[in-house]
Amino acid sequence: MYVDLGSALGATPGVSRDSLERLDEQVATAHERIQAGRRNSQHGYAALNLPETVDLDAIRGAVAPFEDPAAVLTVGIGGSALGAATLADALAGPADPDAYFLDNVDPEHVSRLLASLPLDRTVVNVVSRSGTTAETLANFLVVREAMADAGVDWTERTFVTTGESGNLCDLAEQHDLPSLPVPDGVPGRFSALSTVGLAVAAIQGHDLDALRAGAAAAADGLSGSLFETPAYAYGATAYALTGRGALTNAMMPYAERLETFAEWFAQLWAESLGKDGLGQTPARALGATDQHSQLQLYRAGPRDKLVTLVRPRDRPDFGIPATELDGLSYLGGSSLGELLDAEFEATEASLVESGVPAIRVEIDAVDERSLGSLLYEMEAACVLYGELASVSTFTQPAVEWGKRAARGLLGGGDFEEADAVDERTSLVVE
Repeated sequence: MYVDLGSALGATPGVSRDSLERLDEQVATAHERIQAGRRNSQHGYAALNLPETVDLDAIRGAVAPFEDPAAVLTVGIGGSALGAATLADALAGPADPDAYFLDNVDPEHVSRLLASLPLDRTVVNVVSRSGTTAETLANFLVVREAMADAGVDWTERTFVTTGESGNLCDLAEQHDLPSLPVPDGVPGRFSALSTVGLAVAAIQGHDLDALRAGAAAAADGLSGSLFETPAYAYGATAYALTGRGALTNAMMPYAERLETFAEWFAQLWAESLGKDGLGQTPARALGATDQHSQLQLYRAGPRDKLVTLVRPRDRPDFGIPATELDGLSYLGGSSLGELLDAEFEATEASLVESGVPAIRVEIDAVDERSLGSLLYEMEAACVLYGELASVSTFTQPAVEWGKRAARGLLGGGDFEEADAVDERTSLVVE
């Protein structure tokens, strides 16, 4: 990816070239820690080794039994679904199997989705490292029953992605289901370039080798300076801006196919960096749509935001027909792509004019190689930010607290966190 920091210089809050020069010494030290973690395959840092360690043949082998599916349904939550969804939404073509994701337990949504699927031609991928994730297992039980009610042998349409032990591992052994291992030392939100994120891409026929090649090129490009490494340029500048008051990071891709990427980024950034009263709150926007809504706040609201503008340098285009309407004659002969690029440039200029920091991120195209690079480099940017902020990037204690509370409420064990629900103060207005 290509990172342009120019629109973050001199903003309010903003950074200067001199401050980035000083910060670069810390980046060099953080890079040494990151590389040491990679060499030792330490928890979390192992995610940055995935271009070397992911077994693409195992992924292809696991999905090979499912010939000519009409749809693939991933049952997972958070990082168990968002990486795959990002790739599916970015890369899917009209001839590919449709990809769906059950990542919530809203009963109305679940029932409507299952009613709409051709279950006899749907492949189900159940993803949970532990095999005990309540939402995932509950949804899978519902899906399995729906398939049985439709006369479909669920064992012939299902594979699992899980850890070395647990309920899903036992289920796969009992029913001889194809299975893929969740990689050791890789938190879910960093697993997009692993078996967790790539299985759906394989079913849809996308180029796994190109995805890995893009990520590998990004990994090879990591160096000890933010001025030489796009990932570090982004992570270090976001960190510096947070310290100057930019507590919100609005991720705004100018490509419809990258809208889910903004969701993936939001989990990566929030769950990794929101620790000990620190972090930067991710917001999700879409250009040019949200120029007509959220941009008003970004430009004229509190000075507490960084806006990240993302676009591909090359994309398919569509010409705009000429019109007899005088007020719109300037559009005739141009294209939708030119209009979208003009909207991108105008938004960036608008932010600069009002003193709001922005970072421009560009990729070559919305294709496998560019996406492999983009996902890897955003992960590396997040890890660097965590190193600079001295937070525990790869843990998620607040998430685990909520999981224990929910299990306790459902009778899944004696968890003291569940007692907090009964202690909640209420003030009801009817």
